[in-house]
Amino acid sequence: KVALCQLHVTADKEQNLRTARKAIEDAAAAGAKLVVLPEMFNCPYSNDSFPTYAEDIEGGASGSVAALSAAAAAARVTLVAGSIPERCQGKLYNTCCVFDSSGKLLAKHRKVHLFDIDIPGKITFKESLTLSPGPGPTVVDTEAGRLGIGICYDIRFPELAQIYAARGCQVLIYPGAFNMTTGPVHWELLAKARAVDNQVFVLTCSPARNPDSSYQAWGHSTALGPFAEVLATTEHSPATVFAELDYAQLDERRAAMPLRQQKRHDLYLLLDKTA
Repeated sequence: KVALCQLHVTADKEQNLRTARKAIEDAAAAGAKLVVLPEMFNCPYSNDSFPTYAEDIEGGASGSVAALSAAAAAARVTLVAGSIPERCQGKLYNTCCVFDSSGKLLAKHRKVHLFDIDIPGKITFKESLTLSPGPGPTVVDTEAGRLGIGICYDIRFPELAQIYAARGCQVLIYPGAFNMTTGPVHWELLAKARAVDNQVFVLTCSPARNPDSSYQAWGHSTALGPFAEVLATTEHSPATVFAELDYAQLDERRAAMPLRQQKRHDLYLLLDKTA
């Protein structure tokens, strides 16, 4: 059982951490074994905020990581902890931490594809003004299965998802904060595409929409099955989305439609340069 925690994010980091901890506790009490938090759940989504809220994870000076580790251990859940701004060796990253049910940090995914867009009259945002891109894919083996991690804009790049599928991931998890321009048209579409193309489960987790924020998140955290079916979703308010993932469905779908065996590798090939 998975839980996608669509959290209300404020400018108060400690309040955001308390909100996350309570959501994790409640999800575990409802039977969830895998809990997912949103992108940038501990700070406002803005280039002004990232440097101010950034924490040194590798240097051990991250209050957010300590709180998340404790929350995962107390709740006995695998935690894909959305993302937070990370400071490391003079650079900033958009980083997702994954914890096991003892609170151990299993992996970090630094957002590979930075959100740099300019849609005239709608939205302009350039993460590259403050953030640096991560080094590559993140596959992590957990008690809840083999997970492939992406963050928000990463979902737009099918090659990353294909690498995860080729490496045996059962679930692709994308904490993300799509906006009010691209969210309505692309959020669910992209999640469905990644699910059906790779015959895997896909989980997306957004912050709740905050009318007081300069950046309006689309919300609609969603769990999808390997046939691109929506297993569970919500609207834009704070909520927790629950879904049951039956991994036997992966083999059933792949047997019924054996896409992997039908690929024409004499015509095209996915090159994983990080393998």
